[in-house]
Order: sequence, then structure tokens, then C-alpha cells
Amino acid sequence: MEAVLGLLVISAGVSHGLETSCDAREDGSQCYGALGGTVYLQLTNITGYNELSFYKGPTGARTEILKMRMDKWLIKDTTIEDRVHFFINNGTFRLNNPRRNDSGEYLLQEFNSVGKLSGIRGLQLFIEAPVSSPQLSSECLSHGEMKVSCSSEGDGPQYSWTLDGQTLRDTETSPGEETNTITLKKDLSGDLTCTVRNNINSDTVSRRIVHCPGPVFNVFVYFQLAEVFILLTICLGSYCFYKKKTCPQEQDDGE
Repeated sequence: MEAVLGLLVISAGVSHGLETSCDAREDGSQCYGALGGTVYLQLTNITGYNELSFYKGPTGARTEILKMRMDKWLIKDTTIEDRVHFFINNGTFRLNNPRRNDSGEYLLQEFNSVGKLSGIRGLQLFIEAPVSSPQLSSECLSHGEMKVSCSSEGDGPQYSWTLDGQTLRDTETSPGEETNTITLKKDLSGDLTCTVRNNINSDTVSRRIVHCPGPVFNVFVYFQLAEVFILLTICLGSYCFYKKKTCPQEQDDGE
């Protein structure tokens, strides 16, 4: 395995089979693994130790997972032995098919050649579901505005928006909206992109949008106005017909 660069290195992939790598050689490291994928934890340097023990759980309630001594390693926790592997040549611990209950505190102890404790470090491991491919939906509002929603599954998704490659400013969207929903001002158009990410991966979706038409009357309102007009026409026609019938009779009575 190549050397780990930075705290977290993410490789592209689908939800199942997504690989993450974490440099856990610093005390208090926070590492993330993809649910159902593979996570690599670099626990120690290639040289400088003769024996190590790797535990899960806080002090006083921990369970020993791995024991390594004199270039030989043994998985002590039989419940996960079919999902783990340790690379002695670079001090990397691999966990396959991580599950929710693999999240938690871990502890590493290193011993020198005379069996004396030479180092102790803790790390936090978080197993999370990657974000899925986002989906866009939109609808036109009154006054020509457009409401656009971006939806994705996964743990802790965070959203960001660009229009024609430029980050949307507050003056171009209505304030007070949820992060995954924006309201575009009137007459805005172009290539709208939603990016969703979490601690595991990220994905984007783009759509060409055109501005919504201006305010229009509801079709139901048109029908109501038409009914009123027809009713008034009938009333007026009936009144005129009645007057024509009664006017000659009134003239005869007057003579």
C-alpha cells in the first residue's frame, strides 16, 4: 500500500467497495470509513517498534483486536477476524466491509525490543454511508421565481450551488432557504450545479435551466371570470328581451 498523505484520502467508487485511508499515527486522529467499503488505518511507522497491541473501546472496557510481536500478528477478536488484515511492512490495518458498530474509540500500544511500553495513541473511527448521486427538481413560483431542490441519501450530506460555474450569491437567491433548496430570482438562467458531499465522498448534478415566465393568472381564475361574464350576458339579454316585450304595451296604455 502506498504511503498515506494527509488525514483522509478518498478514492472514487460506488457505495459498496468505496475505499478510504487514514493516517492514524497522531494521537487523537479522526478517521472515516465507508459503510460496506474498505478502510485502511496506518497505525504506526514501518520501523521503531517490536510489539504492538490494538484495542477497541475506552480504557477499562476495551477489547483487544490485534496482537503483533516479532513479525508475527494475530487477530484476537474472532468476531471480525474474517474482515481484517495487518500489513507488517508498513504498519497498516485494513478493515473490510465496515459496519455501524465498528465506529468508536480505538487504542494502540507500542512496545520496544525489551518489552517496555514506548507509545500509546488513541483514534476515533466513524463509519458512515456515502452520499448517493443527487437528483434535481424544480418548480416555478409567483413573480417568475424558481424553486430548485437537490436531494441525496447518505450520512450528513452538505450542499453547495453554482450557476455557470460561479457560486450563487445571496443577491441571486432568496434567503432563509434550507441548504438543499434554493429559490432563484427572476430572469436567472444557465447551467445550475448542485454538489453534495460528506466525510466519505462527493457527487454533483447539473441541469440547464431557463427563467420562469412572469406572473400569470391561474386557469381556474379564468374559468371563474368566464362564468361571471356568461352569467352577466344572460341577465342583460333577459332584461333587454323583457323591456322589448313591455315597452309597446306601456305606449298603448299611455295613448
